[in-house]
Amino acid sequence: CFLLSTTLSYGQAIERLDSSRLPADSLQRRIGYLMQIVIQSGKIGGPVHIFTAMNDTTITPAKEQDIPALNTLINSAYRGDSSRRGWTTEADLLDGVRTSEASLGEMLRTPRATILKYERAGELLGCVYLEQKPDSLYLGMLTVSPDAQTGGIGKQLMVAAEQLAREKSCRKMTMTVLPQRAELIAFYERRGYQPTGQTEPFPMDDPRFGLPKVPLSFIVMEKAL
Repeated sequence: CFLLSTTLSYGQAIERLDSSRLPADSLQRRIGYLMQIVIQSGKIGGPVHIFTAMNDTTITPAKEQDIPALNTLINSAYRGDSSRRGWTTEADLLDGVRTSEASLGEMLRTPRATILKYERAGELLGCVYLEQKPDSLYLGMLTVSPDAQTGGIGKQLMVAAEQLAREKSCRKMTMTVLPQRAELIAFYERRGYQPTGQTEPFPMDDPRFGLPKVPLSFIVMEKAL
């Protein structure tokens, strides 16, 4: 899958979407439709960011009705026995939950924040939380279904996030990672992220983020855009 991005007015975006509808002939059944993926920033009438994918996947902003499915996906990828089928598990470091429907609702209502969801043929397979800061875009909770990992979904979500950051004139991407997650840190380093030397505390006494089995803290990583 590849992603292309452009910025249009809202009316232009709708016109582009309408004109991109192609007849369902045999060639298109083989290569898939051109999916127009719209991420609108701000209110109706503001700039619209369109990502184009050459397969049957979509990356779109999550809505309130997506919360139950997001909650199931995220917890299955990070906690419990199901998470051990993938390589993003935190089950050896934390018990409890990674998130909850209440927490996800708060995240969706956070100003200048969104959760992008990745779907293939209507099935939710991944997501990422993004929050715009004064000069950066924070990336967190990057999630891929344990049964769909190593298929490039995480990379596609990161590409979409970084394109959105550039459209918003952010100078860098930032994230926090548990230092015990060496394989995850290596993954981010291959994507151009580097540790800054800064650390942040982990909410050890807040069960909303899990029940730590060992003392934890975060390292900060960033990527210049």
